[in-house]
Amino acid sequence: MLIKAGLITFGVYTLMVVALFAFQRRILFVPDPNRVLPSQIGLSEAEVVTTRTADGMVLEGWWLPPSPGQPVVLYLQGNGGSIAGRADKALQLQGRGYGVLLAGYRGYGGNPGAPSEEGLISDGAAWLDLLAGMEIPQERTILYGESLGTGVAVALAQDREPAAVVLEAPFASVRSLAERRYWFVPVRWLIRDPFDSLARIPAVRSPVLVVHGSEDGLIPLEDGRRIYEAATAIKDMVIIEGGGHSDLMDHGALDAVDSFLIDNQILTQNR
Repeated sequence: MLIKAGLITFGVYTLMVVALFAFQRRILFVPDPNRVLPSQIGLSEAEVVTTRTADGMVLEGWWLPPSPGQPVVLYLQGNGGSIAGRADKALQLQGRGYGVLLAGYRGYGGNPGAPSEEGLISDGAAWLDLLAGMEIPQERTILYGESLGTGVAVALAQDREPAAVVLEAPFASVRSLAERRYWFVPVRWLIRDPFDSLARIPAVRSPVLVVHGSEDGLIPLEDGRRIYEAATAIKDMVIIEGGGHSDLMDHGALDAVDSFLIDNQILTQNR
């Protein structure tokens, strides 16, 4: 009887592990697949732009030009929704003089394909290439990663040298997050998209700003501290008191971003 119960328990556990492995990308990536035009959500000043990835996918993003002489933010969103859900953040950035390119990912917002770590990094590289084609050089480009987008930003900054890298609510790695959440599963051997920012951040040469909410219930503040400590370039970390995971701009995060970029002579005070 005990042997039978043990076999049943083992079988159930095995099925659970197989299911987590098979569906892990559905857990990690939660895209809104619907295509939305900027004008449909009151962002009529934004232009729809396209880029082609190295593997031949044509992606749509949204472009808001900068004030004269000011830098451009390549905004790399988190794992859920689409760029349409970042319209308010884009407007806040543009209101401070920044240009903003909301980077559409594969599988998100009507774009073709399915997301993966390799795919999203390729998408980010294609958007950087578009900016270069628009004669916006790396020294005027800021990589701004939000949550999962911090993993994309850090990976891109290893090989490029943008003016700065802003990491809003970064994680050490997807693997470490999954190990905490699914402690009862051998996650280390199952993760297909590890996004190991902790291993990559020492190679980033551009100034790095880490912004993390003190009340972030999704990505622990300790992850932000680990990324900050591992960074070897010019760096700063700002803890937003009372800030959660996705509301940091509502708690003054952009003031911290402005100060960091002004201190590093990337943003001009007279805007």
